[in-house]
Amino acid sequence: MKTKKILAGAVTLFAAVTLAACSNGSNKDIVTMKGNTINVSEFYDRVKTNQQAQQVLLSMVISDVFEQQYGKEVSSKDVDKAYDEMANRLGDSFAGALSSAGLTEETYKQQIRTNKLVEFAVKEAAEKELTDDAYKAAYDAYTPEVTAQIIKLADEAKANEVLAQAQAEGADFAQLAKDNSTDAETKANGGTVKFDSTSTTVPNEVKTAVFALNDGQVGASVVKSVNLSNYQVSYYVVKLNSKSEKAADWKEYKDILKDSFIKSKQADAAYVKNVISEAFKKANVKVKDQAFQSILSQYITTGDASSSSSSEASSSETSSSSETQESSSDK
Repeated sequence: MKTKKILAGAVTLFAAVTLAACSNGSNKDIVTMKGNTINVSEFYDRVKTNQQAQQVLLSMVISDVFEQQYGKEVSSKDVDKAYDEMANRLGDSFAGALSSAGLTEETYKQQIRTNKLVEFAVKEAAEKELTDDAYKAAYDAYTPEVTAQIIKLADEAKANEVLAQAQAEGADFAQLAKDNSTDAETKANGGTVKFDSTSTTVPNEVKTAVFALNDGQVGASVVKSVNLSNYQVSYYVVKLNSKSEKAADWKEYKDILKDSFIKSKQADAAYVKNVISEAFKKANVKVKDQAFQSILSQYITTGDASSSSSSEASSSETSSSSETQESSSDK
């Protein structure tokens, strides 16, 4: 489902409430019954190894760290705009999507805000790497805008049938698109679309196929593409109408290349991880409860994660026990 992709990273409200309650740091009773009582400390010890609870803590740490370092860079208007855009995109299914992801309006807006703070940090880091050499490398890989026509189909056999018709002498590609394409955005205008190598309006497979054609040429074979958000397979019949001549000076495309470079870094999981790691290092993030070391170790070094344990080991056994209990209650 698209909503799973859109709301990726969401955690259940149960897990969120669990850590929020335990963060009070008290042994307040949660449930009493004949012969037994369950208090906050006992509950915390039981749920802290739960994967969802650990993910909540990671989200909390990322949110707090980036709020402190970049909070002024994202306004409430930015968050509200992104929220409204998603609500409009999903329409009547939006409320259900939030509910199934364990989110409320407030928690989803917080998630949006955190994502935007991280995006800004990645953008800032990427801009520092935009040297002339980086621009020139991006320019070498860049293909200027082309005008093409596409026919999108859901069935491969049907796509091959339409391809044969499109390759026939005197074929009316525009009419074939109007009669057969499942792409609502291009069908009415005969499948006409404009894009360059940085565009996201068409799949990468379609771009690659079109860029290899000559003006007026129809692709030799059907282009297969998989939408990774829902794993839906689509088949394309493509035609190149015209190419734009590439300017000799990369500076002609500076804004386009910059935007493309930044977006590529924001989509690079390893790069984003490094940015988060640097932010954690600057914030001096350390793990005080070893139950959470694994979930945070991807962003902080083992030394940072275990520094408190090493310090405790050098103290007396009594002092170590006392500090551990204090750490647990702080949660």
